[in-house]
Amino acid sequence: MKKVITYGSFDLFHEGHYHLLKRAKALGDYLIVGVTTEQYDESRGKLNIVDSLDKRIEHVRQTGFADEVIVEDHPGQKAEDVQKFSIDIFTVGSDWTGAFDYMKQYCKVVYLERTKNVSSTIIRTQQYPIIRIGVIGSGRIATRFVPEAKYVSGVIVNSVCNPCRNSAEKFSERFELDLATDDPMVLLDAVDAVYIASPHETHYGYAKQALESRKHVLCEKPLAFQKKEAEELYALAAAKKLVLLEAIKTAYCPGFVQLVGIAKSGAIGRICDVEACFTRLADKKRRECTDIKYGGGFTEFGSHTLLPIIKLMGTDYQELRFDSILGGNGIDLYTKASFVYENGMALSKSGVGVKSEGQLVISGTEGYILAESPWWLTQYFEVRYEDPGKKERYFSKFLGDGLRYEISDFVAMIQGHQNRAFKFTAEESVAI
Repeated sequence: MKKVITYGSFDLFHEGHYHLLKRAKALGDYLIVGVTTEQYDESRGKLNIVDSLDKRIEHVRQTGFADEVIVEDHPGQKAEDVQKFSIDIFTVGSDWTGAFDYMKQYCKVVYLERTKNVSSTIIRTQQYPIIRIGVIGSGRIATRFVPEAKYVSGVIVNSVCNPCRNSAEKFSERFELDLATDDPMVLLDAVDAVYIASPHETHYGYAKQALESRKHVLCEKPLAFQKKEAEELYALAAAKKLVLLEAIKTAYCPGFVQLVGIAKSGAIGRICDVEACFTRLADKKRRECTDIKYGGGFTEFGSHTLLPIIKLMGTDYQELRFDSILGGNGIDLYTKASFVYENGMALSKSGVGVKSEGQLVISGTEGYILAESPWWLTQYFEVRYEDPGKKERYFSKFLGDGLRYEISDFVAMIQGHQNRAFKFTAEESVAI
């Protein structure tokens, strides 16, 4: 008897899951299906699990393909199970191709082609339908988004749009998407939401077009270059009861959320000063060093450095001054933005041609918080006091490229969980 084993969360069960189990069963005579616990999913970076473990197991059983269902709850269990159950074939979907090659030492490994054109017919009548996301843009950040999205339950990236159709088609082929187009309206007709990862100057236009088409929007920073444009987009989203989020990934990462919470708790007394620095010596041929109107250090990294300032010091600053070192083409190689508040101050330092220590320092009347570079990928920070022997250290996970956290909050808010909105509010986005 040929025994086959496969694993998955099987959350919000849909026909993609059904067909994977059907093909897995066809590989042998006896199929064992491992269903992961929510705790294990979270530990390996899978976020936003909706259905209970019992419900997910029942959905697997109802297909009739599983001869046996087991629970996966710890790292290394796959190798243990393959040996324990004398498995002949280990199989998972093709979106994990290569990830489980190490299992070949125990049995045959088969990557099953994923089901394209997955709708959510099976679960449309349930509370949380699968959200189909289309990507606008196919550059650096977009290539990180698609792999990160597979770690978020309840979402499928199914399409891509780029004015350069050839670029869209290559992107679609690479990530096995259903649709590649150079027409935004074609993409909007095929999705429930969009992720905008196009050049900075196009964000506002694409976001407005998507919102007017009644699609939820997750937009890379900067959302817009003018306050009135940002206000218009948030007003439009509110009027149409849509979710609009600006994708400054730091805002949604667990470590940064914890850091802000501790700072606001009074642990360091009254916050008086925030200094945030983010610099990188960028390739002089890249957009951020050549685009005279939309490039430069502040446009590229200012959203990140402004984030802790606006969240901790507020939007009601009294004075703001910019000082920059410019390149020969007028690009700001390094910019300091100095804020004065009624009872405090702040400093943003950003650059693409000058390198500085990339740290975040939050100063208070009873102590300070130090998050060392790269603080925007917050994994560790310290709370320090006058007594050098008194020091509190905090550690937090930052999984993958970190985009899964913003995607998870985006999906959760679409599903009606507006309690996630505090991490980065519309008011804060407009201020930036």
